[in-house]
Order: sequence, then structure tokens, then C-alpha cells
Amino acid sequence: MKVIAINGSPRKNKNTATLLNNVLEGAASHGAETELIHLYDLNYKGCISCFACKLKNGKSYGKCALKDDLAPILEKISTADAIILGSPIYLHSITGAMKSFLERLVFQYLVYDHDHSSLFQRKIPVGFIYTMNVTSDQFKAGYEAELKSIETYIKKTFGSFEALIANDTYQFDDYSKYVAPLFDEKKKRKVKKEQFPKDCQNAFDMGIRLVEQSNI
Repeated sequence: MKVIAINGSPRKNKNTATLLNNVLEGAASHGAETELIHLYDLNYKGCISCFACKLKNGKSYGKCALKDDLAPILEKISTADAIILGSPIYLHSITGAMKSFLERLVFQYLVYDHDHSSLFQRKIPVGFIYTMNVTSDQFKAGYEAELKSIETYIKKTFGSFEALIANDTYQFDDYSKYVAPLFDEKKKRKVKKEQFPKDCQNAFDMGIRLVEQSNI
């Protein structure tokens, strides 16, 4: 089986990417073939409303017609057995790169009927990792509701959705070099030391679950 991870962070070796790699390690430990794709390496756009994926009897019905760096990635995902997405939270939402990716991924399968049914032919497990500076309480109070539509569309498209949330993450290598009085660097360091390893273990366990769910 194949598990594909999509990194929506511009950084390839920080919090989001680290957690995605842990998910893939968990999946690989149960026999999965894995691949990590960095969106910021690709040249692509979001949906351009050409509606080729909705055209009756069209050659691209149910499939994004845009030909750019994202096209082969969407093709890979069409045959994947599980997907894990990851994004830091910018301005209360996922990154622009991840949003554009999801527009292209989901809209091609979305049917304009009363149920918003899906043209994706299978049910596969999908996980989403969110990383952010804010605490868990702050996330629940002001961020969680804004991400619900993402969960709804992914679940309708692929059949399942699971989120892993890493709060209060360590953003800078050296906080003294940046203007960031909002954050307590000592507290951040403590979270990095004590909580982030638990987040990594939770990510590893998520990878195992993705494999187990895809085999049901």
C-alpha cells in the first residue's frame, strides 16, 4: 500500500515536516510504501474555475485539467491508499500553498448535487496535521471553527478525516534575534522539550492507524 504525505509548510525540516515524517515512519513500520511531497517545491496555482472537471462528457470530467507541477501529484493521490496533510497555521488558517492544493484536489471530485457527493471511487483514510504558535485553549476559542469546513470537504471527498494538532510550537532557532514579545521563549522551550516528543509519538501512531484503516 502507498501513503502520501503533503507538506504545506515552506520549511522542510521544522515542526510540520518533522511530524509528517513521523507519520510516514509509523506507516512504514507496518509495511507501507511512503512518499513526502513539499508543496513549496512546486509551481502551481489554485483552481482557476475552468470547470473542465464538471463538463458533461468532457475528457477531464472528474479530473483537474490544469497542466502544471501539481498535475502528477494529483494523479499519484488518485491511487494512494492513505493521505496525510500538514500545514502550519497562518492568519487563523492553513497556508496559501495548502489552500490552493486543496482547491485543486477536492473540487475535481466534488459533484454539484444536493449531497455534494464525491467522484473519488474509494474510501481512504486522510489525516491532517496542524502546527501553530497558539495554545490549545486559544486554538479552541478562535481557530478550530475556522478549520471545520476543511474537515467537512475532505471527509465528504475521501470518506474519513483525522486531525493531529501541535500547539505552542517553537518557531525560531534563537528567539533573541527576533521581535516577538508575545511569546515566552522559556515556556516555548519547555513545550518543545516535553510536549513535542509526545506530538511526534502521536504522529507515529497516526501513521499506523492510517495503514490499519486502509486495510479494513
